[in-house]
Amino acid sequence: MKAIQTFASVLLLIAVGCGTTGQRHSIEHHAPATRLVTIPAQPRPLEINLRKTAVIVVDMQNDFVTKGGLLDRVGIEVAGIQKIVPRIRETLELARKAGLTIVYLKMGYRPDLSDIGSEDSPMGVENRRAHVGEKMCAPDGREGRFLVRDTWNTDIVDELRPQSGDIIVYKTRYSGFYNTELDAILKRRGMRTLMMMGCTTSVCVESTLRDAMFRDYSPVLLSDCTAEPIGQEFPRSNHEASLFLIREAPFGAVATSADFAKALEGLKQ
Repeated sequence: MKAIQTFASVLLLIAVGCGTTGQRHSIEHHAPATRLVTIPAQPRPLEINLRKTAVIVVDMQNDFVTKGGLLDRVGIEVAGIQKIVPRIRETLELARKAGLTIVYLKMGYRPDLSDIGSEDSPMGVENRRAHVGEKMCAPDGREGRFLVRDTWNTDIVDELRPQSGDIIVYKTRYSGFYNTELDAILKRRGMRTLMMMGCTTSVCVESTLRDAMFRDYSPVLLSDCTAEPIGQEFPRSNHEASLFLIREAPFGAVATSADFAKALEGLKQ
C-alpha cells in the first residue's frame, strides 16, 4: 500500500511539474510579439508589424548620388537623387527610434572585376561601356574606382552613413536578392514587410522590390524617398510609371515618408 501511495505521489509531482511547464510555455507563447501600425498606402491601407519590418536603402552611394561618381561621369543628372537624401535621413531616424532593422544595399564589384559579367552578357557589356573598375580621384583625395567595393565610389553618402547595428549587403546586379545573403538575413530575423527607399526607382529599387514580392515579402515603396533620373522628358516619367505598376499590378504598396511618419506617431517606445 505504501508503495502504491509513493507511486501516486510521484505521478502527482510529475503532473504538477508538467502543468507548470505547460503554463510557462503558454506565457512565453503569448508574450507580446507584435507592434501593429497602419500605413495609409496605395492601393489600400496596410497593417504592418514593426517587429517584422525592415527598411531597405538601395544604392545611396557616391557613384550614384555625388558629383564625380559614375552616373555623373556617364552624363546622368544626379540632382534629383540628391534631393531625396534629407527625406531618407529623416525616415531612417524615425525607423531607428522605432527599433526597425536597417539594411543598406550597395552596388559593388570585386577589385579583380571577376563578377561584372561576361564580355557578351548584357550586364558585362554595360559595365565595360561605363568603365566600371576604372581608377579616378575622389573628391576627398583618395584614389577611387568606379563601382569597386571598399572605395569612395561605393561608400554610402555621408548624410546617410550606416550606424552601429545596421546591415550592409553588397550586390552585383540590379536586384538586392540576386546572388546575395539578403534573403537569408531577412528570414533569420523574421522580417515580412520591407520599406524601400533609394535609387534609382525604375532600376535597382524596382528590381529588388519585385524580387521581394516573388519571395512573399510585402514591399512598400516610399515614393518621395526614391528617385529616377532617366525618362524625365516624357509626359509620364519612368519614376511615375514604376509607381503605377507597383501599386496597380500590384507588386507591392506605395506610400510616402509622411505616411510612414504618421503611422509611427504616438508609438510607445
